[in-house]
Amino acid sequence: MTDSTTAPRAPAASRRGLILSVALGLAVLAAIALDTTVVQVGSEADARQQAFSPDTYGTQEFPRIRDAVIERAVPATDLAAAIAADQDAAIAEYGTPASTGAIMMVTVTGTAGEPRAGVYPLTVEGLPEDLRIRVQTGPAINGTDLRDAPGDIAFGAFKNQIEYQDAGSGINRAMAAEVLAPIDTTALAGKQVTVTGAFRLINPSNWLITPVALEVQ
Repeated sequence: MTDSTTAPRAPAASRRGLILSVALGLAVLAAIALDTTVVQVGSEADARQQAFSPDTYGTQEFPRIRDAVIERAVPATDLAAAIAADQDAAIAEYGTPASTGAIMMVTVTGTAGEPRAGVYPLTVEGLPEDLRIRVQTGPAINGTDLRDAPGDIAFGAFKNQIEYQDAGSGINRAMAAEVLAPIDTTALAGKQVTVTGAFRLINPSNWLITPVALEVQ
């Protein structure tokens, strides 16, 4: 006896649904492929996609900041006299405006006193007795004076405030590696030093200089 029973066929609607699903999937894959950019390792596009590196940034930026500060640095006696005469005029002529105190560029020669947390007071001839000048030598270099000195490193160039702050730290570390590392900064007391650097003018009678060049006699 022959079994005349045959397997039921899938409804036409189900087959059409399967075809539509496959077609839709292919369309999505095609759209993803069109929107995907192939980035070659080591290319400029690859560098842009990497995470922000404060130390790389600092190493790249410090040389031009150093040169700019040295070029604009004013002898301390001249700068002190200008600030005492007219602070706003001194800022306009010698400084870089900033949101919290202008950045002033200065060069000064003096005798280093006893340090405190890596910060040396300097005794400088020809300056007012009430003017306190100090230079920070690390190991920690604080502040963003070097970042703000050229006036063209703006917050808008960074993803957020953290990156902007980290950029300043990276520049400070690059300075320390180039300027301070070759010097025994623990043994400057009593020695004559020539410092060129930048400070933030908040208190005109108290300058804390971040160096870009430091020479020990």
